[in-house]
Amino acid sequence: MKLNMQLKTLTTALFLGSTLFSGAVMAEMTSATAIDVPAQHIQLTQEWDKVFLKSDKVEHRKVTFKNRYGITLAADLYMPKNAQGKLPAIAVGGPFGAVKEQVSGLYAQTLAERGFVTLAFDGSFTGESSGLPRNSASPEINTEDFSAAVDFLGSLEKVDREKIGVLGVCGWGGFALNAATADTRIKAVATSTMYDMTRVMAKGYNDSVDADARYKMKPDLNNARWEAQEKDYANTSDTPVLPEVSALNADTPKFVADYVDFYKTKRGYHPRSVGSTGAWTTTTPIAFINMPILQRADELRAPALLVHGEKAHSRYFSEDAFKALGSKDKELYIVPNATHVDLYDNQANKIPFDKFEQFFKAKLK
Repeated sequence: MKLNMQLKTLTTALFLGSTLFSGAVMAEMTSATAIDVPAQHIQLTQEWDKVFLKSDKVEHRKVTFKNRYGITLAADLYMPKNAQGKLPAIAVGGPFGAVKEQVSGLYAQTLAERGFVTLAFDGSFTGESSGLPRNSASPEINTEDFSAAVDFLGSLEKVDREKIGVLGVCGWGGFALNAATADTRIKAVATSTMYDMTRVMAKGYNDSVDADARYKMKPDLNNARWEAQEKDYANTSDTPVLPEVSALNADTPKFVADYVDFYKTKRGYHPRSVGSTGAWTTTTPIAFINMPILQRADELRAPALLVHGEKAHSRYFSEDAFKALGSKDKELYIVPNATHVDLYDNQANKIPFDKFEQFFKAKLK
């Protein structure tokens, strides 16, 4: 019971933080005469600023592309050196709150070493991608980001557009499955240490939040919109995504400590990562609570590989998604003795890159 209460409190703190306030200033009624949308300028970093070492086996360059909402996404394109002919390609995203300089970039670069054209991208509103307000997320738009990545990869001369797959890590694993269910151009989908962010925001960890408890969250979230409106919905929660290392104690759940060990230390810290430095906007959880992804999981027809750690607190997300997937060609692969964060980098040498390589080479042919 104590652990469930801690997890409920933690879920609220991590994902559902909002600011209570009073006395909001009422908008003055005036006639509108024009709309002036200011341009957004993001200077893309040119030096290597990843949390992993640069490979001498691949070519790397920064690229940009737009999704169907007009948001410009920034990405790292990795291509095997001396590649001949048209190659299979993989779009890589995640984890939730991370940037392409962290986990997705490592996966993308490693798979490029193994013969794929890969694209690690920053989701809309985060990292070096455009979109206002910053530090926002959307189950629909983030699913669209994967399809936009497929659009871009399919436009490249070196890519066989009939051989494009997607790979999502952590929260982006759910978006990858959602995208593959809707987008039939995605010929294979893999996930690693997957989260369904709509499920965890609506129901808490291990579905510990019921409908009544969820309803009690909504007034704070929705009343916070009054203040958010005054700040162009750009205000973020007072509660960071993760506590500082110094705030950890004996009562901190191990998986939270594992997150902190990655995002808040030299191991995985990056200044553009929401998980490392900040918090989500106060309005971010609203759509996630009310618009679950994977509702059409039984309609997936593409081959699917779901990889998860044996000891991961999040393992049930992959197990339940696997059961729900309609694909007749699917596999759930459990990594022995691995935690959730063990699959973020190869510090513990747990990421089964051979398995991912074999899957994509077999299905993208």
